[in-house]
Amino acid sequence: MGAVIDSDQHLFEPRDLWRRYIDPAARPDALAIVDDELGHPWLTWRGRRLGFADVQWPGETDAIGERRERARRGLPPLERYDEALPRDYWDPDARVAKLDALGVDEAVLFPNYGLAWERRLDAAPPALLANLGAWNRWALEVARQGRGRLHPVAHLTLRDLDWLDAQLARLGRGGVRLAMIAPALVDGRPLSDASLERAWSAFVAHGVTPVFHVADQRRPFEEAWYTDAGEDRVAPVVETVFLWTAPALAITDLIVNGVLARHPELRIGVVELSAVWVPMYLMMLDGGHRFVTRLNGRAQVELEMQPSAYFRRQVRVSCFAYELPRRLIRDSGELFMCCSDYPHSEGTRTPLADYAAPGRHGLVPADSPALFSRNAEFLLRR
Repeated sequence: MGAVIDSDQHLFEPRDLWRRYIDPAARPDALAIVDDELGHPWLTWRGRRLGFADVQWPGETDAIGERRERARRGLPPLERYDEALPRDYWDPDARVAKLDALGVDEAVLFPNYGLAWERRLDAAPPALLANLGAWNRWALEVARQGRGRLHPVAHLTLRDLDWLDAQLARLGRGGVRLAMIAPALVDGRPLSDASLERAWSAFVAHGVTPVFHVADQRRPFEEAWYTDAGEDRVAPVVETVFLWTAPALAITDLIVNGVLARHPELRIGVVELSAVWVPMYLMMLDGGHRFVTRLNGRAQVELEMQPSAYFRRQVRVSCFAYELPRRLIRDSGELFMCCSDYPHSEGTRTPLADYAAPGRHGLVPADSPALFSRNAEFLLRR
């Protein structure tokens, strides 16, 4: 059995990360975490608030809501952001030490505030690319400091393919093997569009795996559906209920239009977007493709295998312990990865104990090497 790999943790960006790591010419466009007059921290861009910045702890979701409500009421914070922020939330050396306490050997590290701003900079592509690049430079440093135990996830967009290729080349050389991209249209084009074929070739050539993760990115539904969106809210209810829709839509497009068939070495991760949808989805994917092929007399793209076979060959999905992974593995196969979401409030400090709990059809690493290590290793291209 290999090392236990947590497929979903988060690293908090220091207040000045973007300013320090952005191209100097783009420094006026750097994101920042800035306190308001009462002392509440906000993620900002060009003086505009993009979202509430907060220190959270596993299992304490209500406390986040209480702090947000305190800010709405015009009351100062009970504790300053910098005083509340544990060192292991942002320091790679401290996070390595924390892995031992969590009982895992290695961790995949997604951004923290990087989940909150991509869509907000949509209309300013130069600023978008500059701030993505700033995180990616830091990710390369984290990879070097992580001693093989930390796997930072780059943050990319497919909107500029020259920029994408240059970023992937740098990341690949520096040992960063995962990159978060949006499961969304790219300036009105589906991910399978011929103009984006170069992007998938570049991911394979540079040895980097694209990953879909929950984030504030272009949405799958019309904006009018998101009635409770706002700068002081984390996510709309509709977005949370239909968390799985965007990756399912994107992966369907990539499979039925032949991208995964043309790029058999392309691998795709789906993280913190739930896993319980996968068995039903695989059934509907094959059934829908088969029915429409019969109805039309031919497929849009001829596939050598069933669509679900491409998913099983090339896609891996993070699965929380409460989603009962043993049952999902029984219904769909060994497609899933363990995760803690540490240190987010919906996450856990006890991932191995959570998976082993008898009420959840307990699983331990010896029972499922794929869940606890091999599938993450697959995405890391080991």
